[in-house]
Amino acid sequence: MPYLHSTPRPDTADWNTREWWALVKEHKFTVQRCAACGTFRHPPNPVCYKCRSFEYTWQPVSGAGRVFSYTVITHPTNQLYKEQVPYNVALIEIPDAGGVRMVGNILDCPNDGIRVGMAVQMFFEDHPDGLTLPQWRPSPG
Repeated sequence: MPYLHSTPRPDTADWNTREWWALVKEHKFTVQRCAACGTFRHPPNPVCYKCRSFEYTWQPVSGAGRVFSYTVITHPTNQLYKEQVPYNVALIEIPDAGGVRMVGNILDCPNDGIRVGMAVQMFFEDHPDGLTLPQWRPSPG
């Protein structure tokens, strides 16, 4: 799905997620990890949901994942997307990040080729307006 300047942007300045977005901008794929109990969490959050610690690190991860679920959008819910349908939105499970799941698009794959359990690899999609998005493409693994 090509990103358009007119489509809604993620809030990369949000105090909960701005560190993560800054790392994405540097093409560093990381997942927040509790420094006290080791629990991975995404989206980033200031407090561990498991032990309530405020301490965390940014754990580099490979970006290898599997499609946990997906949908193909065929009806634009906003007129800004009418030129983009059909497009997919996928939930990707990342095994080396404790199984956290991230939402994104699977690119370089026809929508009818996507399957639950399919191996994917994260890549960074840089846009002319300065936004960098983690996206996914099929992987042989």
